Amino acid sequence: MSLIMPVLLMVIAILHIGFMVLETFLWNKPFGKKIFHISDEFAANSQALAANQGLYNGFLAAGCVWAALSGSFSVTLFFLICVFLAGVFGAITVNRKIFWLQGFPAMLALVLLFQLPYS
Repeated sequence: MSLIMPVLLMVIAILHIGFMVLETFLWNKPFGKKIFHISDEFAANSQALAANQGLYNGFLAAGCVWAALSGSFSVTLFFLICVFLAGVFGAITVNRKIFWLQGFPAMLALVLLFQLPYS
């Protein structure tokens, strides 16, 4: 596997660890409310939902780390598709910026996955 792919997978993993921290631990803190543009009431009422969402982002990060370390084409393909679809769904249902933060890096990695030599 080319060095580019593990590096890109680790960048995507770091992004998702950041999303996980924001959603799981900082959702109802001033920083989290500012990042997500949410009110105190909304943050309090949706904290469990956000923590659940954060957990899923943690799983995506773990999958990307696994893909980077294993060098497995199928593991890499599976987790990049998962990240890409999560980014597309978030863009459609919540905010278009989610695509650029989550979906686009995965899309770029998917394109590179099929362009670079992989063994």
